[in-house]
Amino acid sequence: MKIVVLDGFTENPGDLSWEPLERLGELAVYERTAYEESPLIAGRLCGAQIAVTNKTPLSRQTIDKCPDLKLIAVLATGYNVVDYQYAAEKGIPVVNVPAYGTACVSQFSIALLLEICHHIGHHDETVHAGKWAANTDWCYWDYPLIELEGKTMGIIGFGRIGQAEGKIARALGMRVLACSPHSCESGREIGEYVELDTLLAESDVVSLHCNLTPENTGMINKESISRMKDGVILLNNARGQLLVEQDVADALNSGKMAAAGLDVVSTEPIRADNPLLNAKNCIITPHISWAPKESRERIMNVTAENIRAFLAGRPQNVVNGVTNSPGE
Repeated sequence: MKIVVLDGFTENPGDLSWEPLERLGELAVYERTAYEESPLIAGRLCGAQIAVTNKTPLSRQTIDKCPDLKLIAVLATGYNVVDYQYAAEKGIPVVNVPAYGTACVSQFSIALLLEICHHIGHHDETVHAGKWAANTDWCYWDYPLIELEGKTMGIIGFGRIGQAEGKIARALGMRVLACSPHSCESGREIGEYVELDTLLAESDVVSLHCNLTPENTGMINKESISRMKDGVILLNNARGQLLVEQDVADALNSGKMAAAGLDVVSTEPIRADNPLLNAKNCIITPHISWAPKESRERIMNVTAENIRAFLAGRPQNVVNGVTNSPGE
């Protein structure tokens, strides 16, 4: 069984081993292939039965050029880089890695919030630059400092990650509101389920942890921002396409929105003309919420288990409803 990893560098820049996948077949690992449609993708998958991808797209055209393909394994939870519906038409299971990033992504979201509240990085830089040593007073701060206790966090998308963030927010003394298609007992123990309009109107912090769908693409826009509190803080380490970025930049520059902490943008790597790059009080990190070594080890191990289960005729973590085994 030939297994091809199309873009393995971000999953394993050298601190992990591909050995869990090597045990399962003839393995070829490419550090990078392409992040948009390219004939190189099909060329590298020539003769492969199993394609492993993170952000390299697998389109209808590529799938048609790879007649030996039996399984597509995504090194992530999100699988929008694959035309999974067409793969289903071709009888190819698409599998992903759910739940690997619950702890690290929620932790990172709170880290963005705390940086906004205290500007720790900035103040550290000023101390090392000599500002404190030369200061007349015994302390100083260059930005308003924000205490979170008693404030309200509204979390849009209240699955595993949203609930994990909600627990941390509760530990900080915050009230938690949640908006989600489905409610559950574990969620009700952490926060109060409300309609989106209520969440937007009452939250001091709005945090996004929802999947990207056609219905919620661009959900944070001029109109929805107008329903938020003046001085609201926005957090997004879900998907960049949830925002209309120019509208968020305008809200930051006008002061309607006090700050934003973003780990994702609509096009990645970020384009030089992205309006958020020049927006006021906007922290942008390069999509690294998911990337601690511990979480990447989970991705590696679950991907190996996904392939092993497929080879045994029991596909798991299938996202497109296809349960074919290798011989079918």
